[in-house]
Amino acid sequence: MVRMLLVIITIHYSLFTMAQISVEAQIDSIQILVGQQAHVTLTAIAKENAKVEFPQFQPTQMITPGVEVLSCTPLEDQAKDNGFVSRQMVYTLTSFDDTLYYLPPMTVKIDGKAYKSKSLALKVLTFEVDTTNVDQFFGPKDVQDNPFLWSDWSSAFWLSVLLLVLLAVTYYLYLRMRDNKPIITHIRIVKRLLPHQKAMQQIEQIKAEKMVTSEDSKEYYTRLTDTIRKYIEERYGFNAMEMTSSEIIAKLTAVQDESALSELRHLFLTADLVKFAKYSTLINENDANLVNAIEFINQTKLENQPVEEQVKPELSEEDQRSQKARRILKTVITVISVVSLLLFVYVVYSLYLLLI
Repeated sequence: MVRMLLVIITIHYSLFTMAQISVEAQIDSIQILVGQQAHVTLTAIAKENAKVEFPQFQPTQMITPGVEVLSCTPLEDQAKDNGFVSRQMVYTLTSFDDTLYYLPPMTVKIDGKAYKSKSLALKVLTFEVDTTNVDQFFGPKDVQDNPFLWSDWSSAFWLSVLLLVLLAVTYYLYLRMRDNKPIITHIRIVKRLLPHQKAMQQIEQIKAEKMVTSEDSKEYYTRLTDTIRKYIEERYGFNAMEMTSSEIIAKLTAVQDESALSELRHLFLTADLVKFAKYSTLINENDANLVNAIEFINQTKLENQPVEEQVKPELSEEDQRSQKARRILKTVITVISVVSLLLFVYVVYSLYLLLI
């Protein structure tokens, strides 16, 4: 009983599916004039995942004797109910013989099974020519000579002459520019040390030469204060090398925290006593002043500064004049070239209008 029920369900499903599958053919015009075109739309309705194969024709292939297929154009699928889609192929037909044609059914394969459309008809008409009144048609004309008018050609002629002159001037200027060799300058990227880096290098050099323990305190303090002065000059932008210690301190007081200057005052005071009053210092005092110098640099340094700079070579006046002349020549050549191109297009178009 169960097996019979399954068979009945299977048969019913197959019949239902077959009832949904269909192939139809429609023609947009049942009659055309000789050489005109008609379009046959072949529609196949099948499951979305079904394999549909439409008949294919090569250009000028006959679908029936006397009717040619010009092209086969597929259209986009259209969704239907219950998982079915409509697929279409448009066939463009033409004919050059006036008669009534029978278009046979077209076969579409769906999942390997052939389905045929209905047959169609196409009537091809021709023009009726009244051969009894041939005088109403005009025969071929002889070749006629058009009169030459200088006024029609004068503008194109003189513009052509102007175009040749501009081309000659452009070539002459090009030769001048070619002889005037370009001046090539190279921009160098130079890495530079920041002011505090330079100062620390000088201090490390002083330490390496063991000047802290040297008996010549004057040379030690001279080099140490010169290092600080150069650092201040590059860091704050005033000429500290030509200023006294008190002037430097007064200048820094306006822009710097007092806490960073207290030890610097002591360093400059000790240096002035050594250089001008022949004051003798102890080794630990020299060490303390060296530490003070390093501490001042660390408290006032600016680290987030560019460490590379572009170095552009300076050109002589003659080179600058040469570069300027070369730029002018390039500009003039470009302008003349654009004008020449526009003139050429206009002359060619004018000649075309005169010759057609």
